[in-house]
Amino acid sequence: MFSTGQLIFAGIFLIAFIIVISSSYKKDSVLHKKHYKGSFFVLIGFLLFLGLLFIIKTTLNH
Repeated sequence: MFSTGQLIFAGIFLIAFIIVISSSYKKDSVLHKKHYKGSFFVLIGFLLFLGLLFIIKTTLNH
């Protein structure tokens, strides 16, 4: 299905992509901690809201 050259290219690309993404994340993690302090609570609130909508939907359908 894929040639040997394509598989080698995909492997090298995957390794390089993971290295670049992880180094970018490490570099930006300090800024994320500084500027996005309350984002975890927003995520929790959003998940609770979705859960509430799901509960209402299942309750009204039965």
